[in-house]
Amino acid sequence: MGVTLKQLAASLGLSPTTVSRALNGFPEVNAATRERVRAAATKANYHPNTRAKSLATGRAQAIGHVIPVSTSHEIVNPIFADFIAGAGEVYSRAGYEMILRVVADADEASAYSDLIARGAVDGVMVHGPLVHDPRVEMLAGLDIPFLLHGRTSNVTAPYSWLDINNHRSFHRATQFLIDFGHRRIALVNGLEEMDFACRRRKGYLEALSGAGIEPDPFLMRQAEMTEPYGYRAAQEMMQLPDPPTAFLASSMIVAYGLRRGLSDLGLKLGRDVSVVTHDDELSYLPNDGDVPMFTATQSSVREAGRRAAKMLLQLVTDPECGPLTELMETSLVLGASTGPASR
Repeated sequence: MGVTLKQLAASLGLSPTTVSRALNGFPEVNAATRERVRAAATKANYHPNTRAKSLATGRAQAIGHVIPVSTSHEIVNPIFADFIAGAGEVYSRAGYEMILRVVADADEASAYSDLIARGAVDGVMVHGPLVHDPRVEMLAGLDIPFLLHGRTSNVTAPYSWLDINNHRSFHRATQFLIDFGHRRIALVNGLEEMDFACRRRKGYLEALSGAGIEPDPFLMRQAEMTEPYGYRAAQEMMQLPDPPTAFLASSMIVAYGLRRGLSDLGLKLGRDVSVVTHDDELSYLPNDGDVPMFTATQSSVREAGRRAAKMLLQLVTDPECGPLTELMETSLVLGASTGPASR
């Protein structure tokens, strides 16, 4: 059983006010004291009374995540669960609840307005940004701290975001395949109305251009990132008169589809055809082992969730500190799925 705030304060020889301020990151409490209080709170299994904290701070002690559900929306991709798990760890430690609202795409704007009007949340996390995304302007007008997981290319006004460097990641992956002698490189991308997919396509095209390779529209596809989509792409593209010698996949799930499609054609990854994928380091679908199955541009979506949540809570605590931005780089992990061009 956990202790109360008064008991925790007494054990540290501090006042309850000082302990409360330390746990909430108030700058007037020095860093050493804040760290000592946090360590003691963790050891004593102390959890703040959210209702009391809300009354004391005038905040809802909650962060809103509004999730639009549509067959044409990339948020159906299961990376969302790992992001939420990472963000949830941070919210919980800070004494915040997560309010998850799942709505039809057409109801998304009213869901944000409702949460904010009722004072139900102190901040909002925005998922799956589009290239042309009106939500940034809308939320800025509602005057609430918000942060995008990703970016939107059409907004010039400053806003807070955390993203991975999708452009550099796919430029690097394409260049890696070019260096292996591949010139027929297929892109099996996500929906390119999504900002991340648009940036990945640009990185791919720039690498081809830099190597003097003319892009072939028959080697570029976009769709929801599912396993059957990868399977169909492999089956159909390998029937082309001049088939690809390598594939660049936008997710591990798509890569598994490519692998199945190529295997059914009697082709072996890394020997007959190469595949490089983006890997969000999903906790339930690891690309590990002494030699990973796939060569991959890798990033941890759970860590992205943690970092994004910390940034958003910082904006809630100090709205004037923004906009906050962070661009996470990916690492290129070598696996068994790549080798020299076979033709």
